[in-house]
Amino acid sequence: MKVIKRDGRVVDYDREKISVAIQKANKEVKPKERASKEDIKAVIEYIEDLDKKRMLVEDIQDIIEEQLMELGKYELAKKYIVYRYTRALVRKSNTTDQTIKELIEGTNEYWNSENSNKNATVITTQRDYLAGITSTDITRRFLLPEDIVKAHDEGIIHFHDADYFAQNALHNCELINLDDMLQNGTIINGVMIEKPHRFITAATIATQIILAVSSSSYGGATVSLSHLAPFVRASYEKYYKKYKDRKFSDEDAKKYAEQDTKKEVEDGVQTFNYQVNSMTNTNGQAPFLSVAMYLGETDEYKKELAMIIEEFLNQRIQGFKNEKGVYITPAFPKLLYVLEEDNIHENSKFWYLTKLAAKCTAKRMVPDYISEKMMKKLKKNEMGDGECYPCMGCRSFLTPDRTMSLGNIAKAKNYVEGKGKYYGRFNQGVVTINLPDVALSSDGDMDKFWKIFDERLELCHRALQLRHNRLAGVTSDVAPILWQHGALARLDKGEPIKELLLHGYSTISLGYAGLYECVKFMTGHSHTDNGEGKDFGLAVMQHLNDKCKEWKAAEDIDYSVYGTPIESTTYKFAKCLQKRFGKVEGITDRGYITNSYHVPVFEEIDAFTKLALESEFQQLSPGGAISYIETPNLQNNLEAVIDVIKFIYDNIMYAELNTKSDYCQQCGFDGEILIDENLEWYCPNCGNRNHDTLNVARRTCGYIGSNFWNKGRTQEIKERVLHIDNKEAK
Repeated sequence: MKVIKRDGRVVDYDREKISVAIQKANKEVKPKERASKEDIKAVIEYIEDLDKKRMLVEDIQDIIEEQLMELGKYELAKKYIVYRYTRALVRKSNTTDQTIKELIEGTNEYWNSENSNKNATVITTQRDYLAGITSTDITRRFLLPEDIVKAHDEGIIHFHDADYFAQNALHNCELINLDDMLQNGTIINGVMIEKPHRFITAATIATQIILAVSSSSYGGATVSLSHLAPFVRASYEKYYKKYKDRKFSDEDAKKYAEQDTKKEVEDGVQTFNYQVNSMTNTNGQAPFLSVAMYLGETDEYKKELAMIIEEFLNQRIQGFKNEKGVYITPAFPKLLYVLEEDNIHENSKFWYLTKLAAKCTAKRMVPDYISEKMMKKLKKNEMGDGECYPCMGCRSFLTPDRTMSLGNIAKAKNYVEGKGKYYGRFNQGVVTINLPDVALSSDGDMDKFWKIFDERLELCHRALQLRHNRLAGVTSDVAPILWQHGALARLDKGEPIKELLLHGYSTISLGYAGLYECVKFMTGHSHTDNGEGKDFGLAVMQHLNDKCKEWKAAEDIDYSVYGTPIESTTYKFAKCLQKRFGKVEGITDRGYITNSYHVPVFEEIDAFTKLALESEFQQLSPGGAISYIETPNLQNNLEAVIDVIKFIYDNIMYAELNTKSDYCQQCGFDGEILIDENLEWYCPNCGNRNHDTLNVARRTCGYIGSNFWNKGRTQEIKERVLHIDNKEAK
C-alpha cells in the first residue's frame, strides 16, 4: 500500500509508524486506559485488511481514532487526537527552518535563481531573502485563505511577492516624481534636501532619492531625465557668469561655459551611473531602475535634455568595467527611449540621438523603445487626449490619468490643473493566472473552459482585493520619502494613503501567463496563425479586460491586465502543469511556459511579422506589456537596427531588441557564451563553465539579467530563435 502525505508525496506504507504514534499517546493516559500490544496489532490489521492500494495519511489517522473508540479506549483516543493536533501545529509553525538552512548553505534552487539580478551568496541579498522567507511563511499561514495558498502552490495562480506581503506598507512599482522633489525640496532620513543649483548636484541627489524610494517598495522604479534638464541650464548660467565676471567677451564666455557644462554633464552622468550600480538597497540589490529619455516632455529645456540623453547613451555604449577592468553590459539602469517626430526621421532635429540609440542597442541591448505615436493612440485621458509616458520598471504601464477632475489628491507641489499626472503614481501589486492550466483543466471543452476561466479569475480577484486591503490601512508615516516628501505624494503626517489607491490614481494588476500554450491546447493552433488560434487568443485577452472593467466599475479600483514578467515562475508553472497533467506534447513538455502574449521562442517568425502581430495583443495588455525580437550581433549592421526602430514607431507601442554581449574572464573571449545540451553555460573559445568567471547578459522578461537563471528559463533562452538573420552583415 502507498500512503499520500500532506505535501502530496507518495511513500510506502509503514505499520511501525502507527504503532509508535499510539504508544506515544499511551504514555499520556492511566495504565488501565492504555492500548495493549494486541489492541495496537488489531488496529493495524484492520487498516491493512481494507486492502487499499493508496490511502491519505489523514484517512489512516481517522481510522485509528475510530478503532480506539471501538475498543473502548476513549481517553486514549482523546489523547491521540490531541497528539495529532499538536503534530499539525508543529508542522504549521516550523515551515521555514529547512529553507533558511538551504539558503545559507547555497543549496536552495529556488532562492539561488529566484532573481537573475540578485546574487544569493552575498550577505545583503541573503538578509533580504531571510526576511522574505519569514514574510512568505507569515503570508501563507495567517494572511491568505487556504484556497488561495493551495491554488498558488499548485500553479493555478501565482501570488507575486509574498516575500514582501507580510509588511503591509509595501507596494510594487512607481514613477518617481523627481521633478517635484528636486524643484521643491525633499527630506531623506530626516535631513532636508533643498533645491540644487548645479546638474552634478541634482544627479547625485537623484540617486539618493532613487535608493530611498526603492528601499521603501519592491519592483521597478522609473525617473525621467527631463526632470534633470533644468539643472544643466543652471550650471551653464553659473559658468557663463564666472567668465563674464572675469571680463571675458560674450562670445568666449559662452564658448567656455558650454565646454564646462558639457564636462559637468559627463561627470554628472558618470556619477549617476556609478551610484546606481554601486548602491545596495534594502532589497539586497542595486535599485531596479529605468531611466526615461523623452524629448517631448519639455519644450523649454529640450537642448539640455538632449545633452543628457547623448551622454547616457555614450556611457552605456562604453559599458561598465567589471572586476577585471573589462567593459561589460550592465543590467541597470534600464534605458527607455521615446520615438517621436523630433527624432524618428533622417531630417529630424534629434535624429543623431536615434542613431546613437541604435548603436547602443546593438552593443548593450538598451535602450528599449516607446512609440509616442502608437502610445497616444492607445492611452487616452478623461479629456480624450492621447498621452505618452514611461513605464514603471520593465513593463508596468499606468492607465491614462482619470483623476484630473478630483484635483491634486497627492498634494504634489508641481501639480498642473487640467493636465494628466503620471509621476507620483504607482502599482499596488500583481496576481497572475496560469492560462494553460485553465485549458488543460477543461480537457478541451470550450464551455467548460470559459466556466473554469471565470472561476480562476474570481480567485485572482479575491487575491488582488487582499493586496488592496493590505495597503488600504497604511498611513503616510510608514514611508515618509514616498507619501510625505514628494516621491509619490506630499500627504500630512498620519494621513491615510487610501485615496491614492482608488479613482485610478494607482493600478493593481491581473497578470497572465502562457497564452500560446492555452490557445494551442484549445484550438490546435498557435495564436500567430491569423485564423482560429489568433481569434481565440484575442477573445481570451478581451475576457481578461472585461473582468477588470467589471471589477473596476464596482470598486473604483483600477484593475488592469498585465503581461507578467514571470522569471522563476515560468519554471514553477511548467513543473506544476507536468505534475497535474503529465507531459502533453507541445504544451507541457518543456521546462517553461511562454511569457504573456509572446510568440513562443521556438517558433520561426521574422522580426516585423512578430512585432506587427504582437502589437494587436499588446493593446489588450494595457497594464503592462513589452515585445521583443531576438537578433544576432548587429554592431556591423546598424541599418537593420534603424529599420526595426522605425517599424516600432509606426506599429507597436513598446518593444526591444535582444542582442548578445558576453565576456569570458578566463580567456578574454568577447562574444556569445553558449548553452550545452545539459543547460550549462560555457565559453565556446576555451570551454570555461565557471559562472564566477563568465559575464553573461540576457534579456529576461523585459529587463537584463546577469546572475544566471533556473533550468526552465535557461532552456527558454537556449531555444530562442533569431528573428533577424543578419545575412547582409555577413
